[in-house]
Amino acid sequence: MSALTYVFVVNAVLASFIAESNIQEKNLSSKLPQFKEKNVPNEYIVTYHSKYYTQVRNSFISKRLIRGNVLKWSIISRYNLASHYPSDFDILHISDTNYTLIEQTLSFIRAHPAVKGVSRHHYVQRLLSYNNTHSTTYNIRHPQGVARDKYAKSGQQQHVAASLYADVLWKLGITGKGVKVAIFDTGLTQNHPHFRNVKERTNWTNEKSSEDGVSHGTFVAGVIASSKECLGLAPDAELHIYKVFTNSQVSYTSWFLDAFNYAIYKKVNIINLSIGGPDFMDSPFVDKVLELSANNIIMISAAGNDGPIYGTLNNPGDQSDVIGVGSINFDNQIARFSSRGMTTWELPVGYGRIGLDIVTYGSQVEGSDVLKGCRRLSGTSVSSPVVAGVAALLRSGVSHKIELVNPSSLKQVLVEGAEKLANYNIFEQGQGKLNLLKSMQLLLSYKPKISLIPSSIDFTSSYMWPYSSQPLFYGSTAAIVNVTILNGISVTGKIIGQPRWVPDPHNFGRYLNISTSFSMTLWPWTGWMSVYIGKRVKSLL
Repeated sequence: MSALTYVFVVNAVLASFIAESNIQEKNLSSKLPQFKEKNVPNEYIVTYHSKYYTQVRNSFISKRLIRGNVLKWSIISRYNLASHYPSDFDILHISDTNYTLIEQTLSFIRAHPAVKGVSRHHYVQRLLSYNNTHSTTYNIRHPQGVARDKYAKSGQQQHVAASLYADVLWKLGITGKGVKVAIFDTGLTQNHPHFRNVKERTNWTNEKSSEDGVSHGTFVAGVIASSKECLGLAPDAELHIYKVFTNSQVSYTSWFLDAFNYAIYKKVNIINLSIGGPDFMDSPFVDKVLELSANNIIMISAAGNDGPIYGTLNNPGDQSDVIGVGSINFDNQIARFSSRGMTTWELPVGYGRIGLDIVTYGSQVEGSDVLKGCRRLSGTSVSSPVVAGVAALLRSGVSHKIELVNPSSLKQVLVEGAEKLANYNIFEQGQGKLNLLKSMQLLLSYKPKISLIPSSIDFTSSYMWPYSSQPLFYGSTAAIVNVTILNGISVTGKIIGQPRWVPDPHNFGRYLNISTSFSMTLWPWTGWMSVYIGKRVKSLL
């Protein structure tokens, strides 16, 4: 069968997604995610093109609003570590209720040359409904953990470090030493016995304590760096704890922005975000993620727990500059809860591309409990710190060529070292199952390069579903494969020539009509290319 034979069109994809989801949902209890986004009343985030100290920022807004004769406003003070450093945003409170007056006020602010934008200050709630069981409410950006399953098979192996053969690297002295890993979560209990290198604990919430009252943050830290009992992957990694959720799991955009800025000041190497949400339109948050990547900070994020429905990837895990992680169990099966599908943040302008990068263990994994001992959790929030711990090991293993490690090069060695899982398509498993030792070998021999995700397109393969779901015929809509460009050479780059299609005349290449569109600029570390594949003539014969 020729590689020309199969292709997909957008409508067929959508129909197939729905049909597949319906089939998988039969005989299973349904889990229907509902999202409820809330704006913080009367509050707006004003972002600036550069970072300024508080007094300078206040002067920008004050002069504009006094000129506009608007009196009912105030700038909300932030009492955290970031207040000692220059910042690129403020929270503006406007108490007027007149919509016209508010819009006039915001237009005055937007007109200032130092102002980048003005958006609503908000948080998002996620409501998960379970048939015949119970309801649980999480707040977004929310921890992606799933409650312990008391009916899980007790005989399964849950030690991730052992399953990934991390001990092979430990015996070589590769333990994460010298790598700064930041954990954005619910905090960490002070003097927890499992950790030997907690560098700093910071609190960005409106609570007084940095203690972990949820246990989620402690568990995540344990998967990365526990040195006792339930061993983490990189026990000597330097932990930087950022509490960005209250004990009721509430978080605000401004808390993340301050904490992200502080992480940049502290020059952390890796950030783990066992969080995610549907609010990819939260531009201050998304822009800050891009800035973190541009500062050579490797960000790893959970894909989400909204599977098996397609189109459920969470932000920022599906951003091309972030390593998005899905879950498998210890039998190498994709976890039913693991989110999948195309990049949701690009759906408003198309149908996206492959946003899930890799999968790893995330079902009934052991990690540190809040005070001592171990517990088991499932969720992509478990898989994310597995990859963060692996990233810390990889980085510490190439200290002699550390200048080559960046968000793109690390993603390259992770996806190229991954193992394809049988019977799962590219939108379910990304590039496959994490393989620590193979990725370590690839990084040790790494030379800066540009690569593509996916690296090849085979429309005869079930792995490429739904691309392989419909024949390509004369006059049919062109197949469109959206490709991510990884630039391991530098944070920014340019494509200086049009990609060329060189057909293979011995394999019917002359019958294909190939064209492309692409991003001229690659930033930060990534870009995109759309490949349009059509049939040139009526028949292959």
